[in-house]
Amino acid sequence: MLRRLHWFIVLPLLVSQLLACAGTTAPIQSTGVPTTAPTVRATSPTSRRVVNLNVFAAASLTESFSQLGKDFEKANPGTKVTFNFAGSQELDQQINQGAPADVFASADQAHMDVVVKSGMVDPAAPRTFVRNRLVVVYPIANPAKLHTLQDLAKPGIKIVLADKSVPVGSYALTYLDKASKDPAFGATYKANVLKNVVSYEQDVKAVLSKVILDAADAGIVYTTDVTPDAADKVGTLDIPDQYNTIASYPIAPIKGSKHAELAQKFVAYVLSPAGQTVLAKFGFIPTKGSPTGAALPKRPLALSGLIDKPLSVSTEDLPRLPQAGVTATDKGVAPTQDKGVAIFTTGVKSLTKREVR
Repeated sequence: MLRRLHWFIVLPLLVSQLLACAGTTAPIQSTGVPTTAPTVRATSPTSRRVVNLNVFAAASLTESFSQLGKDFEKANPGTKVTFNFAGSQELDQQINQGAPADVFASADQAHMDVVVKSGMVDPAAPRTFVRNRLVVVYPIANPAKLHTLQDLAKPGIKIVLADKSVPVGSYALTYLDKASKDPAFGATYKANVLKNVVSYEQDVKAVLSKVILDAADAGIVYTTDVTPDAADKVGTLDIPDQYNTIASYPIAPIKGSKHAELAQKFVAYVLSPAGQTVLAKFGFIPTKGSPTGAALPKRPLALSGLIDKPLSVSTEDLPRLPQAGVTATDKGVAPTQDKGVAIFTTGVKSLTKREVR
């Protein structure tokens, strides 16, 4: 009797332990029909839907936009930014042929206008987000012994330029036109330089690559293309402001994007202080400040008019004045926070139509 009682007690314990090890729940006897409690499965992070944002960007934006893409992904979990870097002339053709683009960042307004004209971008959408300038590059060994811009016209020099359909190629021709009007270069300067061109490339990175590989004695690229990796492989000749072209880069979301809200969010991020800081880090000229990227002149700045207290300060003193934050919204772009010197108005009197002339 005691032995049977012992097994009666032990057997249910063994069964419950086996069921617990198997990860199941014991049947619940309610209506006479055994039922099993449903198993609740946790959602794996890898099963979350990832939204892919396709950004078509000028080749000169490769390094800076790659960094911006990583930062944007961190700020927007579940987003994957995929870039298509090429010459702006190639990108506008791809977009107009139906390539799945969500955002277009061009190295000039002309190629942005192409997609605006085709209806792929709203006319009011493009925003200038950064600027750039030209520089002459040559192999670090300088086999052609280049020391001045005039040396580019010497016979026998091998020069590589971007094709005139590429923004940087068009800008290079504009530089040659400007220089040829200066007696310091001579009227035949452009013609003589073009005689030395051995190839025309489809994007700026190809120009830089040929110079680095000693396939050319010189080339014209953007200053931002002389990255830290390239700086020890090439030398540079600066192109003064009076001959240079300051390139303006517009950006816009593509009409009909499957991810229109996210595309607009990416544009806003590029235009934000955080995005502008990254672009400046890679050598681009911000949209604020001197168009050429030059430092502000060191001369007194007079502040007067409808302000509390007129004053005169130097450009060095200006950043030390009290600062205030202002939230600004423009053309549907997400609000941005800007800081600057706080100069408060004392109020504007009411003016009659006769006083307003």
